[in-house]
Amino acid sequence: MAGSRTPEEEEALMAEWAAMTDGTGGEEGEDAGDQDAMAAEWEAMLGGDADADSGGGGGGGRESARILNQDEIDSLLGFDEDQEGEHERSGIQAILNSALVSYERLPMLEVVFDRLVRMMSTSMRNFTSDNVEVSLDNILSLRFGDYLNSIPLPAMLAVFKCDEWDNYGLLTVDSSLIYSIVDVLLGGRRGTAAMRIEGRPYTTIERNLVERMVHVVLNDLSAAFEPLSPVIFRFDRLETNPRFATISRPSNAAIVAKLRIDMEDRGGRLELLLPYATLEPVRELLLQMFMGEKFGRDSIWETHLAEELWLTDVQMEAVLDEQVMSLREVMKLRVGSSFMLNAGPDSSVELRCGEVPLFLGQMGRKANHIAIRIDSKLKKEKA
Repeated sequence: MAGSRTPEEEEALMAEWAAMTDGTGGEEGEDAGDQDAMAAEWEAMLGGDADADSGGGGGGGRESARILNQDEIDSLLGFDEDQEGEHERSGIQAILNSALVSYERLPMLEVVFDRLVRMMSTSMRNFTSDNVEVSLDNILSLRFGDYLNSIPLPAMLAVFKCDEWDNYGLLTVDSSLIYSIVDVLLGGRRGTAAMRIEGRPYTTIERNLVERMVHVVLNDLSAAFEPLSPVIFRFDRLETNPRFATISRPSNAAIVAKLRIDMEDRGGRLELLLPYATLEPVRELLLQMFMGEKFGRDSIWETHLAEELWLTDVQMEAVLDEQVMSLREVMKLRVGSSFMLNAGPDSSVELRCGEVPLFLGQMGRKANHIAIRIDSKLKKEKA
């Protein structure tokens, strides 16, 4: 019977349960630890909700259903909260990255970067008077904000502008290449590694030497794009803080080409970033599978179609007169009805093809046929 128990009733129930456990303690196969656990559970149940079902006067003859909390349910199902967060993050990341356009969808871009590598190998040798090897590591597509966060500092970031495309690009020079260029241009001995002094700002001499190298790279990049579209990449500024080199929204996609420049035992990395918004004016050209590809055009078919059009029959109509009549008058017309035309023997006749007026002429007769002699050509009025 449901209701609140007095302290005397609770003590009586506890004593009864203790007597039951003492009487069965000697039976075989029953563990003492299980008895203690059952006694503790019964005690907790007695001290719980006062409105819980007492199970009748027998006290313990009816078991109470235990409600599991959410943590216990997750544990029984093998559900891990950390794994949930990881799956959720990876799922969201997959959705966000699904909008990225892979660089393989711009096949001509690989041709442009291949030309850039070959041109830089020659220009960098002339610039440093040393044996320089330039190689393209990989081309990848990622978001601009992720790229800025992945730049290893210290580094120099050169911002350049594409005047013809009205947008910007980014050139990143890592510290190894910076010190290698400075060492080579200032006459450092071969066979010794470039001396790196981290934790200090770059000097004016270092910035000027790197800026000269950036000008060489941008000239080669302009020449690499020349067969596709004439463009000039103009140096804008040199930054050492990635936040000041922001040229696009962090969520916008961009193409990154990672170049490796080796000068015997010295060298470093050079990374070229072009946002997709920058490449949009020449996107159709970059979609070509090879240089000079024509999208869906076939000169042979075009010539054949033009020749066949000259042999096509078209229907011409000679319009003597046009009148506007009310619906009442039209409904009164019967077989044998006649109405007057505002055209005489010397009136001009308009020749039409469909709804398009073409010529004006005079009506006459040739042998047994009515003929039209063309006098002038009608010019199509511009809408």
